Amino acid sequence: MRIAIVTESFLPTLNGVTTSVCRVLECLAAAGHEALVIAPAPAPSTYAGFRVHAVRGVTLRKFRVGLPSPDLERTLREFAPDVVHAASPFGLGARGLSAAHNLGIPTVAVYQTDMPRYLAQHAGALAPQVETTAWHWVRRFHSLADLTLAPSTHALSQLDEHDIPRTALWRRGVDTELFRPGRRDEADVADLRSMLAPHGETIAGYVGRLAPEKDCHRLAAIEAMPGVSLAIIGDGPTRGSLEQLLPKASFLGMRTGDELARAYAALDIFAHSGTHETFGQTLQEAMASGLPVVAPAVGGPLDIVRPGVTGFLFDPTRHGALRQAVGGLVADPAARERMGASGRRRVESRTWSALTDELLGHYDSVLRSARPRRARLRVA
Repeated sequence: MRIAIVTESFLPTLNGVTTSVCRVLECLAAAGHEALVIAPAPAPSTYAGFRVHAVRGVTLRKFRVGLPSPDLERTLREFAPDVVHAASPFGLGARGLSAAHNLGIPTVAVYQTDMPRYLAQHAGALAPQVETTAWHWVRRFHSLADLTLAPSTHALSQLDEHDIPRTALWRRGVDTELFRPGRRDEADVADLRSMLAPHGETIAGYVGRLAPEKDCHRLAAIEAMPGVSLAIIGDGPTRGSLEQLLPKASFLGMRTGDELARAYAALDIFAHSGTHETFGQTLQEAMASGLPVVAPAVGGPLDIVRPGVTGFLFDPTRHGALRQAVGGLVADPAARERMGASGRRRVESRTWSALTDELLGHYDSVLRSARPRRARLRVA
């Protein structure tokens, strides 16, 4: 199969969209498919053996954003894909869906970022109007897609609430070889644990972008707990203000690959703070690493965390709820071990290979539905 992936984010930018696209490309290459990536510049010229076509981009709040390219139709026409995959479309991806529609190419759009709420969060008093306008835009271009895939049941409900047609569930995979409990025995991990908890503290950690939409200010409740060491892995525009808010926390910066996996392995508890997640990939990575997880009882985490089995969900509107959930795990090492093992078992089947097979099934479904339409067009 020939797949053109038009993505709003790609390397060197690191986020959930980039990670998902890269893992899918690796699996497509391993299965012998052909692919083209269209992404914002700067970008590598190839990835997983596939050509990357970079379009002009601008940087907004440390996000690299691709500008809708007038030559997108020509690029797609020359590659002649069987299907166009729009990864978290909004600007560049919306143009990709439009171009594919004009060319009669079947399309799959992946809804991954709650862009309307993100924009509203930065709009001040105009937030309601901005969110409404953004949803109009999202509905307009997702209506061009033959199928929109959502990563969680909450996201599916959100799309239905805003009249997005033709939707289905497609969750995310996790690298269970990279993220694994056995890393805890590595010497580098032991050294990191000694640095984070020199007096034997319980180490609670957050992994992710440091930005307003991640609600990292909630982590202050953990930092104040006696006998707990707070580690923060990631970077972003709010790092400076968070370092002031959380002076006792250890900020480890952005980590990837083995370094990121070792950082997870050094933790005892994983704590997530954001309430705007359509999925929650870091929760899966933590569970694959054998950690109990604590997350807000809203959005994507509702599908991932089984309360009392793999961790706890807390009410983000209730003062002290996060501290209470983490405190229960701090006081009970046996529960941490039990929940961490349960979490690992829960995600072991969620490999990127398995999830890419599901994605190929969705590609096939839009190809089958497009054949009669294409036949009618040829007759006409």
